[in-house]
Amino acid sequence: MTASAEAPPRRATDSRPGAPSGLRKDIQGLRALAVTLVVLFHLWPDSLSGGYVGVDVFLVISGYLITTHLLKKPPRTSHDLWAFWARRLRRLLPASLVVLATTAVATRLVAPSTAWEEISRQIIASTLYVQNWALASSSVDYMDAGAMSSPVQHFWSLSVEEQFYLLWPLLIFFVTWVVLRRRKRTGAAGPVDAIAGDLALVRLARTLIGAVVLLSLGISVWVTSVQPAAAYFITPTRMWELGLGGLIATVAATGARAPRGMAGALLAWAGIAAVLASAWWYTSATPFPGAAALVPVLGTAAVIVADSDHPLSPTALLRHRPVQWLGDVSYSVYLWHWPLIALLPYASGGDLGILDTMVVLAATLALAAVTKVHVEDRFRFLRPQAPVRYSYQLSAAGMIAVAVLGSVGWTETEVRNEVAKKELAAVEQEETPCLGAAALAKGACNVAPDGEVVPTPELAKKDKADIDEDECFPEGRYDQRLSCSFGSGGTKIALVGNSHARHWLPALRELGKEKGWTIDTYIISRCAATDAKQEFDTDKKSEDCHDWGQWAQEETKGDVYDLVITSERQSAPIDGYSASDSGPPATEGYESYLSTWAEAGTNVLAIKDPTKPTFDVPECVAENPDDLEECSGSPEEWKVDPDPLVEAAKNLDHENVGHVSFDDLVCSSDRCRGVTGGVITYYDSSHLSATYVRTMAPYMAEPIEEALAKGD
Repeated sequence: MTASAEAPPRRATDSRPGAPSGLRKDIQGLRALAVTLVVLFHLWPDSLSGGYVGVDVFLVISGYLITTHLLKKPPRTSHDLWAFWARRLRRLLPASLVVLATTAVATRLVAPSTAWEEISRQIIASTLYVQNWALASSSVDYMDAGAMSSPVQHFWSLSVEEQFYLLWPLLIFFVTWVVLRRRKRTGAAGPVDAIAGDLALVRLARTLIGAVVLLSLGISVWVTSVQPAAAYFITPTRMWELGLGGLIATVAATGARAPRGMAGALLAWAGIAAVLASAWWYTSATPFPGAAALVPVLGTAAVIVADSDHPLSPTALLRHRPVQWLGDVSYSVYLWHWPLIALLPYASGGDLGILDTMVVLAATLALAAVTKVHVEDRFRFLRPQAPVRYSYQLSAAGMIAVAVLGSVGWTETEVRNEVAKKELAAVEQEETPCLGAAALAKGACNVAPDGEVVPTPELAKKDKADIDEDECFPEGRYDQRLSCSFGSGGTKIALVGNSHARHWLPALRELGKEKGWTIDTYIISRCAATDAKQEFDTDKKSEDCHDWGQWAQEETKGDVYDLVITSERQSAPIDGYSASDSGPPATEGYESYLSTWAEAGTNVLAIKDPTKPTFDVPECVAENPDDLEECSGSPEEWKVDPDPLVEAAKNLDHENVGHVSFDDLVCSSDRCRGVTGGVITYYDSSHLSATYVRTMAPYMAEPIEEALAKGD
């Protein structure tokens, strides 16, 4: 989100009696309002759950100002285009590069080593202005303000605008070329310079911009309904918001008058009310952008169209100097606030408290003031005689320098991981008697961390079951039907469930090699194999997930497999119920599902999902290398969620359906640890690490073989 794109146009042509000259104070006030909404949302998301609409306010403003500028000085040559882009680079790049470089250094100093690689990737993506696409590909939920995956995540909106700035001048350039061609063909009189303000140019521009707005709005509504996480970030779903600002500019360029007097004031107040209402009432559950974005977008458009200086208009409040100053520095405020919010907890050792939020606000305003004067304004204007290429040379040098700086954490993590992989392989080959789960299974072992930890925290973040995710594990695409096979033994076992079935796969593969088992996987992300429909962020996902469960059952029921092993975590609520009320209907859904399996003669073993920590384990280990007991807790302190799948198996009490718990291989009777027997137990805050699960394999064999024997 570019909080400061072009200076709001002056009212030099305003013929109203007493009309003031100078900057449009209502637009500067809108900027101040927008950045306030975003910052408050990030600091207190529960208090202002829809504050993210501030981004949409900025998008409309940017579209209006840039289109106004382009219509006043339509690009006629390639030099005009290069000059326009050079001005954009000088205006936006210096401040953003300063923030990115500072964030890269601060990340290395205060963030745990487990975060370095991902933040480095996002710094590079932000430097190249493709952050929105990077986040869309990973389906990050930006509206979950608690999910601070990266201190540069907010650069997604800057990426959208930079992509708009790349494409929009080309559209106006095309319009200009068409109009000049028509003039030449018809022999119309008039100097070339008179193209600025030409009604034919403005009308053609309006037609094309209108088409872009309608197309993009349609895409936004559709993608939001099927892929809402990605829809929030990608340019096609956002272009209409910028384009609507452009439409307003084409109307103003034809000399159309804004509503006068009280009518204009009421229109402006209605616009402000629409923005504030959406900021107050919208939540992370609101499908956005889509049709819901029309409220803040049209509200912003109303304020711009009203252009009201009436004493009772919002401008009477927005024109006050503190508000205008905040509008002036809004770009830098936006740049600085999120890295401070994301990184301060690492430095302070806890969540943001009242004092922390005050520090963030004060530091944000101070850094924004300094950045505005000494970075934004300093680089905005080059000497008049400076060639255009200087802007590109300076920009390229800056982007390369920041990208290199940003890649340091990534490179360092990769080097560490290569060394860690060799160390881990050596440890596993040594067959250490008290490694991992063996420390709990053998009473004489020291369970508490003692000596080296494997894998390293950085490698532990990636320590998942080794499968080809494109071929074996649908991530958010529940319409896919994927199954993979491991081993070639005569005993066939199917593994069915979501990612909490997947984390048992390393142990099953180890046992399969030893005992001659073939393991076929029917696993998927989040979606559970059950008859109870789960509620996801779109109706299509809910339907596809339910259909996937029916497919998995059809593929595995009867005597196709010697044993079906299933395990789940109920991470999505049952349709029509809240997450807290989903227990009973979830259990009923599993009972029905297990009954179908059992009645078809399927031999089933349900594995209870183990107790999970209340924190990210590798991150905790990285932050507390000398006091690993900080990464432990009693079973009561760690989260013990009900397991409706296992409850259903118990309730069913069918000879074909067994159940087992391996909790005693993860926690002792009085302590659960992030590191057990020298091995990191979880690769995040809920999934067992592949290394740890492999150490569980010898102790999982007996109950699985007993379940297999029932099917003989």
